[in-house]
Amino acid sequence: MNRILRNAIQTPDGTILESKTRHDYKEYEDANGWVYMVDGGLDYSRRMINRNAPETDLSLTEDDSHDDLRKFVTWGTYGKTGDQPLSYIAIAAMEAEHLEAALDTQKYMAPQMRDLMKAELEHRGAE
Repeated sequence: MNRILRNAIQTPDGTILESKTRHDYKEYEDANGWVYMVDGGLDYSRRMINRNAPETDLSLTEDDSHDDLRKFVTWGTYGKTGDQPLSYIAIAAMEAEHLEAALDTQKYMAPQMRDLMKAELEHRGAE
């Protein structure tokens, strides 16, 4: 099984539900009246969908292109000094120093995220 790097769906009305961590349950009632759910973060993919009004799967795994991964996989940050509200930025938008700091300090990050950040630094070195 390929490791998950983005666990997300888009409902028919355009709402994006993304589960970022294990047990990060997200639920939404779409404009069509149906309830959609995504859960599991990078550990597993659990969904509740309606076959009459299907969602669009926006999930990405390590087998997807690096170009797509770097644009759509995000990392949570509290800013350089750690005192900002949590925000998520695309791997492609992270400065090299930020990538290196995350790799050096975040000992419990998902292995697939670590591999993606290393690949991003290599990608930038090849440009």
